[in-house]
Amino acid sequence: MSTLANFFTGTIGQAFSSSCIIYIMFIMILLSIRMYRKQGKKAYLYLIFGFLLIMTYQGINIHFSINEILRARAISYFVEILQTLSFIILNLAIYQLYNRNSKRTVIYCCLLVMGILILPIVQLLIDPLFLSGPPTDHFAGVWPLQAYNLVLCLIFALTLGRRIRQQLKYYSSLVLYGVILALNLLGNHVLTKPSAFIELTHNLLPIVYYTLLYFILFDRVVELLQSVYRSSITDGLTSLYNRRYFNKVASHYIHENLRVSVIFSDIDNFKKLNDTEGHHRADGVLKQVANIMTEELEGIGITGRYGGEELVALVVDKDAKVEEVAETIRRRVASESIVTISVGHSTLRKGVTTEELVKQADQAMYHSKTTGKNKVTAYADLQGSTSKPDRKTRLG
Repeated sequence: MSTLANFFTGTIGQAFSSSCIIYIMFIMILLSIRMYRKQGKKAYLYLIFGFLLIMTYQGINIHFSINEILRARAISYFVEILQTLSFIILNLAIYQLYNRNSKRTVIYCCLLVMGILILPIVQLLIDPLFLSGPPTDHFAGVWPLQAYNLVLCLIFALTLGRRIRQQLKYYSSLVLYGVILALNLLGNHVLTKPSAFIELTHNLLPIVYYTLLYFILFDRVVELLQSVYRSSITDGLTSLYNRRYFNKVASHYIHENLRVSVIFSDIDNFKKLNDTEGHHRADGVLKQVANIMTEELEGIGITGRYGGEELVALVVDKDAKVEEVAETIRRRVASESIVTISVGHSTLRKGVTTEELVKQADQAMYHSKTTGKNKVTAYADLQGSTSKPDRKTRLG
């Protein structure tokens, strides 16, 4: 345990901490570059800039730690400026990952950066020689910037936190950063000789902090990728699966030789509804019917929008009775909405392809529509009829 503590303290501990942080920054830069190329969002450029600033001052830390050289006071102040600037940029970039970029945000950032410029000017006016003197690892003159960082933690918590979806992680990062700053102030300006525990936490907590930032960025990237994937397989209006993905899933189950059924429904008189009530009203009805189908297929299959007012369902649960599911959907639509639907269904038989199965359910639906509407027809019941329906025209 003592050997481990020795490894994470002193110059070795400082160099190890900075090396780990540089590696984390490198990974996040690669991730940000990839996301910027995909989305073109400026927030990723700000992140890259912030990460490069962090790598710069961490590289300076490694140089002085390994060579055991005391820093000039100007170098210590420069490192503190880079740390403060990167802290501002990273927090605003994280904010912009969840919100649109605006002039207000840019002005907000500029005002915070002005604090970094004003503090050294004020210090130089008060004491023009505050940067002079022998090199030291504990330069007391940086305390105004460290205090400003603590103020920034509070400002970001009050202004940005509620607008960032990962609030727990974000607030935790601010608290952790505040603890790091407090330890710096304590070790540099209060204690004459920091304890081993202070040194240990001073070296390890930054690694934890930047790892937490990595998870914030990674989780946001996963959210965005999931959103992009979701939009590529679903219909934008109804949130049902689109035709291509529906056929893909159906083909998968059919390839596995599982017993599946397709329900094909079409909203009756939908064109008339569009003409008389308007597109907005018709879209609302379409979403209502889609929600009913989704509720009835939950746990037993999936639903999709095949085109226009045509909605389909794939029943994959072997214990579910497709005729009962189809009838329940028809009955609920008739009682809960201002429209009715014509429904057809077909169950997979040996040698039938995905396209043929959907076509059979479509033909059964067409029979329902041409023989009175607001009814359910099984494709199997059409097999004995002398003439099969031929869908050459689209009815309303």
